[in-house]
Amino acid sequence: MNNRLSSLKDFLLNILYPKFCFGCNREGNYLCNDCLGTLGISEYQYCLCEEPLRIPESGKCAKCQSRKLNGLYFSLPYKNPLVRKLIHQLKYEPFVKDLSKELARLIITSFSLMEKNNSFSDYILTFVPLHEKRLRERGFNQAEEIAKELSRLLEIPLINSLTRTRETLSQVDLSEAERKYNIKDAFLVKDKNIIKGKKILLVDDVYTTGSTMEECAFFLKLAGAKEVWGVAVARG
Repeated sequence: MNNRLSSLKDFLLNILYPKFCFGCNREGNYLCNDCLGTLGISEYQYCLCEEPLRIPESGKCAKCQSRKLNGLYFSLPYKNPLVRKLIHQLKYEPFVKDLSKELARLIITSFSLMEKNNSFSDYILTFVPLHEKRLRERGFNQAEEIAKELSRLLEIPLINSLTRTRETLSQVDLSEAERKYNIKDAFLVKDKNIIKGKKILLVDDVYTTGSTMEECAFFLKLAGAKEVWGVAVARG
């Protein structure tokens, strides 16, 4: 019954507020299949070096031993104009919250191309949190919305495991060193018992220098997480 009501709601919303592709302006979806096909999504499962090297079977690149993240999954480079446009419209006014579903679809498409096609059935999902002030201003957390859709599509649990303890500056215009300082000690794990021994997919919209994800992964590992893999729509 709930599924039928949800489908009816979506049907009515599409009539009242039709969606147009951000790539070609065709009516129907925010990202039509034709424009999706032009993006050239590949399997990106890379280590965290400046140069993207494939992760060996051991699970961690020798250059990245000091990192808390085990590695990073991402769908596309952030320099792609259409990807940048989609992410920007999710995060900045006028917000298009439903774009989280399209962005999650990019990640799922990338996952489907993986050689081993990992089901992630033994993982849990979590996400980079916003400070409560920023959450009130925007009304939603874009990383959480993407994670919700990934949880539904991958059929694995989504855990709201992290909290942001203080308000930080926007990372956009900061250098790598400034980003690390800005985000240091800005997170805490809410409940160590649900993290201990778990393999975790940590979701955010964009991975740039990795400072934010690294700091989140530090506290997740400190709480006993077995593995923490970053998952992003795009890598800057």
